[in-house]
Amino acid sequence: MIKEFVKSTLAEDVGRGDLYALVEEAVEVKADIIARCDGILAGQIYADALGDLEGFEIVWGKKDGEHFSQGDILAIIHTDSHTILKNERTLLNMILHASSIATLTNSYASLIKPYGIKLLDTRKTRPQLRLFEKYASRVGGALNHRMGLDDCLMIKDTHLKTIENLNEYVKRARTKIPFTTNIEVEAESLKIAILAFEAGVDIVMCDNMSPDEVEEVVAYRNENFAHITLEASGNISLETIESYAKTGIDAISSGSIIHQANWIDISMKIK
Repeated sequence: MIKEFVKSTLAEDVGRGDLYALVEEAVEVKADIIARCDGILAGQIYADALGDLEGFEIVWGKKDGEHFSQGDILAIIHTDSHTILKNERTLLNMILHASSIATLTNSYASLIKPYGIKLLDTRKTRPQLRLFEKYASRVGGALNHRMGLDDCLMIKDTHLKTIENLNEYVKRARTKIPFTTNIEVEAESLKIAILAFEAGVDIVMCDNMSPDEVEEVVAYRNENFAHITLEASGNISLETIESYAKTGIDAISSGSIIHQANWIDISMKIK
């Protein structure tokens, strides 16, 4: 999957070929990939796959998941000018995109780490980039939530509109879905959470609740259904995530760690 992704990403940029190479002879060069700000590195395995595909080796100064500071040399490449200039934008785009997500994710994860709460990503990813973006969030310190609809039976508010009896639905679902598959219900209130608890689901998501409302659900769960996992989600930001972590929730999911990640500054210099 990684190799195919890298091939298509390169083809998107190069098109019919690098016109520079038609004019100038190739010479041996050294290229440094330099951090212009602080961050968390991600994208190494994709960059290495590009190197394998195009025949150049990357010597890394940092590894996936490691912090870097402004001015750090993240990697050094020895190859010829045709090769590096053909691959420069694809290489940097992959490292920039992944590192930007990993950097923002790490900011979220660091805030809730003292509370032992799991940080989860979501399916709010760019089309055709799910594996890549979820890899980057994992490097930054998150755990992957569902990779797709088939990973877990999640009953969202839109599904609940079509289900007359949640208890009966869950019972029938247990006879049809794989034995190891979890059932999760999205609850926007304590009332709906209680219905989900009583239906025997595995996970209840406290969706768009305030921290105080989540605390009520946690207290009810702890007293009556201690085996059920609780997740908080919905408009959770860097400013509010710690207040949710203090509620006693088991996990917090956030699409922001991916779709709100602004590109950090990384560049390449040829010597």
